Amino acid sequence: MYTILLVDDEKWVRTALRHTIAKTGLSFNVIGECSNGLEAMDFLKEQAVDLVMTDVRMSVMDGLSFVTTLANGEHQTDCIMISGYDDFKYVQHGLRSGVFDYLLKPVDLDEMKECLENWVNHRLNNEHSAKNSVKEADPSELSTVERVIKYVHSKVPGEVTLTEAANYVNLNPSYLSKLFKDKTEQNFVDFVLKIRMNEARHLLVSTSLRVSEIADRLGYSDITYFSNLFKRKTGVTPSEYRKSVRTN
Repeated sequence: MYTILLVDDEKWVRTALRHTIAKTGLSFNVIGECSNGLEAMDFLKEQAVDLVMTDVRMSVMDGLSFVTTLANGEHQTDCIMISGYDDFKYVQHGLRSGVFDYLLKPVDLDEMKECLENWVNHRLNNEHSAKNSVKEADPSELSTVERVIKYVHSKVPGEVTLTEAANYVNLNPSYLSKLFKDKTEQNFVDFVLKIRMNEARHLLVSTSLRVSEIADRLGYSDITYFSNLFKRKTGVTPSEYRKSVRTN
C-alpha cells in the first residue's frame, strides 16, 4: 500500500481527490491533507509518504515554491502537480523541480488511474535499478559529525543546543564542540545560527508569513532580537531582504 499526501487550499478539492484515488482500486492510501506548502513541509518532517499531490496556487507557500523546496531538501518525495490553470510555465517549473506528472482539474477517474499506474511502474523500476547497482549504506558508517549535522537539519526551524546534540550522539558537549570545529572549521553555535538564518531567508521569499510569525516559527520570541540578528548576518533587516528579493 503506497501512501499519499494531498496539498490543496480547498477542502472540497482534497475530498474529491481522495474519492477519485479510492475509486481507482489501486493500492494507495491518503494519510494526510494540508492546505499549503509550508504546512506540508511540516507534515513531511514528521511523517514520510511515497507520493505528494499538490495544487499550484495556494496562500502562504504555493505549489511551485513547495516542489522546489522539496526537491532541494532532505525530505525528497515524488510529486504530482494538480491545477486548474492550463499554463505551460507551471509545467516547465514542475518538470525542472523533478515533478513526476501534471494533471488538470477536475481530474477524472481514468486520468488519475493512468497517472498512478505510471508512477507505480516508475517506482518499481527505480527500486530494481537501485538494488542492482547500489549497496545501501550502513547507518553506523556515518561519522559523528555527519550525524550531528543531520540532527540539526531535522530540528530546524527550532533551536538546537550543543548539549542536545551531544546527548544525541552520546558524547561530552565539550568534546563534541572541539570535534565539530576540527571537522567543519566552524563553531557549532555558528553552524546552527547559519541554518536558522537560511530558513528565515527561505520563509521570507517563499511565504507570505509576517516577520513576527517567521521569528516565532524559528523559536525567537523577541522580534527585535531576531531582526537585529538577521541584519547582523545579512546586512539588511528581514523586511528589507524580502522587499529587495521581490523587487529583483
